[in-house]
Amino acid sequence: MKKDYSDIENLKEGLLRGDRLSLSKAITLIESTKTEDRKKADQLLDSIINNTGKSIRIGISGVPGVGKSTFIEAFGLHVLKQNKKVAVLAVDPSSSTAKGSILGDKTRMQELSANKNAFIRPSPSSGNLGGVARKTRESILLCEAAGYDVILVETVGVGQSEITVRSMVDFFLLLMIAGAGDELQGIKRGIMEIADLVLVNKADGDNLPRAKAARQDYGRALHLFQAKESGWTPLALTCSSIENIGIKEVAQEIEKYQNHTKTNGYFASNRKRQALNWFKEMFSTSVQELLLEFSTINATYESCIEAVKKEKMTPGSALQKIKEAIRQEFLKSSNN
Repeated sequence: MKKDYSDIENLKEGLLRGDRLSLSKAITLIESTKTEDRKKADQLLDSIINNTGKSIRIGISGVPGVGKSTFIEAFGLHVLKQNKKVAVLAVDPSSSTAKGSILGDKTRMQELSANKNAFIRPSPSSGNLGGVARKTRESILLCEAAGYDVILVETVGVGQSEITVRSMVDFFLLLMIAGAGDELQGIKRGIMEIADLVLVNKADGDNLPRAKAARQDYGRALHLFQAKESGWTPLALTCSSIENIGIKEVAQEIEKYQNHTKTNGYFASNRKRQALNWFKEMFSTSVQELLLEFSTINATYESCIEAVKKEKMTPGSALQKIKEAIRQEFLKSSNN
């Protein structure tokens, strides 16, 4: 059945009432690649922009098997007890082929997803991280307009998605487990440098001593990194999502971070910088899409890709060739 988004005003009103169905429809609209839907999505986003920005945006990442879904449910339920609304979004560049864990999160987070003040939404990207990043940023705005106080952005897997998520959230939480293996050390270091809190999960039962030892190791490692621009000093903590131990302390740490960065001005300046960088990324993408609508430029672009792939041309030379094709196309257009 074809979805009708013709009445943007009704969709906006539903969002501002906090209606979850309206929020789902709005996110489906922004995920559409159709030109007419894109225009409606932009219209909707413009209409609700003054109702955004009041949440705390939290990025959550961790190695496979760390228990992200269990932690998110435990943390989400804690947020709900504070009379706040929580939304869970996902950045999953592999979901179209690998069926990332977020696709099963609604069944794992049964208690959280059943609560009327919680909202869980996956964002499959069809292999395009840039596309899912745009959708997730816009989904954050829609969730804020719908009155969600805490927005959790989960990354599925480990890689470039962590850096992307860091660029759209206020606070970045890294989940770890004890004994993950030395083969993950390089990954850990790269992600730990952007973390505002390292949390060793599954600190219960026989694993408790190992979790405590891991927390000490991660805590020492955090002190080796450069001081953050935010002026915040990250800590390493332990928790048990299953036994609901340490969840309150995580919430308290995030609240301390908010107070600290809002007092020194970093919170607001970081939001503004993120919005500007988002615009610049979208500008570059849009200009490229616009240029490739010209058949001659598109043909040159495709031929250059093949030439670079076969090592018949350097990237620099290929770029110069494309620039010349663009110049010729615009000269032809101006002469007409």
